[in-house]
Amino acid sequence: MVIDMHTHAFPEALAPVVLDKLQEAARAKIHIAGTPQALQASMKRARVDYSVILPVATNARQPHKLNLAAAEINEHSSETGLISFGAMHPDDPNWQEELRFLAQHGFRGIKLHPAYQGPFFDDIRYLRIVGRAAELGLLITVHAGLDIGVPGPAKVTPDNTLRVLRETGADKLILAHMGGWMIWDQVLERLAGQPVYLDTSFSFGRVNPHPDYPRTEDELRLGDTSLLLRLIRAHGADRVLFGSDSPWGDQGADLDLLRSLDLTGEELRRIEGENARTLLGL
Repeated sequence: MVIDMHTHAFPEALAPVVLDKLQEAARAKIHIAGTPQALQASMKRARVDYSVILPVATNARQPHKLNLAAAEINEHSSETGLISFGAMHPDDPNWQEELRFLAQHGFRGIKLHPAYQGPFFDDIRYLRIVGRAAELGLLITVHAGLDIGVPGPAKVTPDNTLRVLRETGADKLILAHMGGWMIWDQVLERLAGQPVYLDTSFSFGRVNPHPDYPRTEDELRLGDTSLLLRLIRAHGADRVLFGSDSPWGDQGADLDLLRSLDLTGEELRRIEGENARTLLGL
């Protein structure tokens, strides 16, 4: 089974507007249209069985609306292969009720994105959400490290992640972008081997350049495969999850890159889907 634990998809009417803005901010081009239908077509081409959609609430008014739409996606997961996490925002005054709604409606996890939402990850507003989500048995995926479309500093670092773990006792925390986008040296030094999961999304290979917003060669380059292999071996393949960040990543190309590494068959099986299957209860 192949499971992509990190994708994004937007309703057909909204996708062009939202993605145009994101492409301009990131100066990077998407690979597919960024709708659920486009994601399903990508899954078919790449032979991906399930994709987890991670909605991002950029203001405190959005979570419930986003989560109602996500619940509709989840009603058809067995036919579409699409599973949506819930969106949470640290300033939502109804955060406790929203987490209760997600748990009662069978959501498997939540997505947090401090780069867009403001506070650092060890802020009390995140600590209380993470702690309660952990109590409810929800997975917690958080954007880690820098963000290609948002000026620094990094809001999620190995150091404040370790504080979150100490304060909340969360045991199902997933750090996107191999634990910290563009701060992988810190991940190797301080986070490898800790009780967190890392996903491979948008970390290795190249940024897809946008013709209207040119980048330098250095800006187009992500981590290399030798670094990816070092991170996997240092952290342990049983806590690494395949993620493409589609539409920013190409599912097929990212799987090919993963399969090109000097991994054992068991390590590859775990990263491609077995670890995610266990976490998602599939």
